[in-house]
Amino acid sequence: MPDSTLIETAAEIIAGSAFTVALTGAGMSVDSGIPDFRSSGGLWERFDPMVYAHISSFISNPALVWEMIHEMNSVVLTANPNAGHLALARLESLGHLHGVITQNIDGLHQEAGNTDVVEFHGNGRRLVCLDCGQSYRTVDYPQNSSKAPQCSKCGSILKPDFVFFGESIPQRAFLRSTEMAEKAEVMLILGTSATVTPANMLPGIAHQYNAKLIEINLKPTQLTGRLTDIFLQGSTSDVLPQLAEKVAELSGTGRLN
Repeated sequence: MPDSTLIETAAEIIAGSAFTVALTGAGMSVDSGIPDFRSSGGLWERFDPMVYAHISSFISNPALVWEMIHEMNSVVLTANPNAGHLALARLESLGHLHGVITQNIDGLHQEAGNTDVVEFHGNGRRLVCLDCGQSYRTVDYPQNSSKAPQCSKCGSILKPDFVFFGESIPQRAFLRSTEMAEKAEVMLILGTSATVTPANMLPGIAHQYNAKLIEINLKPTQLTGRLTDIFLQGSTSDVLPQLAEKVAELSGTGRLN
């Protein structure tokens, strides 16, 4: 757990910022029961992502890919926001968080209460038809089925509305994220090692435009000794509530009941 003085220093920086943005990764949702797919015991140990999560695989054999998607959905769709998500929503309600850029596909930031969320890799709670473009809610389809869901409009197989390997980041998400990084006076780097391209470019862009970088991770990352101004070691669900509480105190709003 980080030193209380370090948390207070970070809170003072956030309280004095005119534009603060959060960049979040898989570590943000671990305490909601969603494991990092790349970690030991994660999804990619049992499902080769180049076979089960590549767009060419989906196009050639969607039924095979949907085996992995059904298992992933059994975790993602039942997850709830954790204390870290709620703390970010609180920072927004206090007027000290102005946007979230997330690499996660779980939709938990919106469920917690954040209103301006850029979904860098899309959202697994939506399905889209690649033929006609019709959109659906994932929960409206059986999650224990061995079949791939079909579009009720044209009959084509539906794809989760997230970015597969081999697909480009949606242009709007990339442009908005870049604009937010350039505008930021503070960037919170939360639960991400920032190694996945092109999301890993965003801290560097924020740093280039003189933003302060405050990082919360379980262990140091490639950013910690190079770009990060304040490193708060610990889980986001433990550290963020303390940080939000301190920002509230500095803002004169005190505790929320």
